[in-house]
Amino acid sequence: MSAPEVLVVVAAGPGLGRSVALRYAREGAAVGLVARSVESAEALAGELRAAGAPEVLAAAGDVADETALRAALGDLRVQLGPATAMVYNGSAFVQGSGLTLAPADLRLALDVGVTGAMVAAQEVAPAMREAGRGTLLLTGSVAADRASTSATAVGVAKAALRNLATSLHKELAPDGVRVTTVTIDGVLQGPKALDLDEIGDLYWRLHTQPEAPPAVVVHPG
Repeated sequence: MSAPEVLVVVAAGPGLGRSVALRYAREGAAVGLVARSVESAEALAGELRAAGAPEVLAAAGDVADETALRAALGDLRVQLGPATAMVYNGSAFVQGSGLTLAPADLRLALDVGVTGAMVAAQEVAPAMREAGRGTLLLTGSVAADRASTSATAVGVAKAALRNLATSLHKELAPDGVRVTTVTIDGVLQGPKALDLDEIGDLYWRLHTQPEAPPAVVVHPG
């Protein structure tokens, strides 16, 4: 009998994180949620339980705080078992161009959008590697491809995230671990938002499809 599915959503929120968690829970997966505050993590966990999720646990961990993030992921690993899938949604939007952006704001965007993803991968990938299966799904954006004079930081961070994902893909694929960055082509909030449940379904299919997905997937695509 195959090991139970365990999803960990890092930087979990009421939008995409909720939709992904619900999709995996519908398939019987246990779900661990990491959010910056324990209140927001527990609120989302409560909503998922009310929707019928079989097992949901929440942990507080700021993705820009390495110690807190490692501790949160460690706690979930002890309580739920090793993750078979990890979704990383961390992103920090800071206005400013390459000529006006404060260096500290660029560092924040990189800490939240890239370094946090690397730390999360370091925490969950070893057990996946040992098991010979697992999926890391890193939420990207077309900002990686479209230069901006008003939001340079997010574009730089998403481009770096893609490079991290392809590097991890190259390193882990031989051991049966899938690593993919999902490049979101559209907005996730507001009247023109993409269908979050559809994206949640994509994240499930990328985890379960027989053939390994490419390192970069564009949605819609």
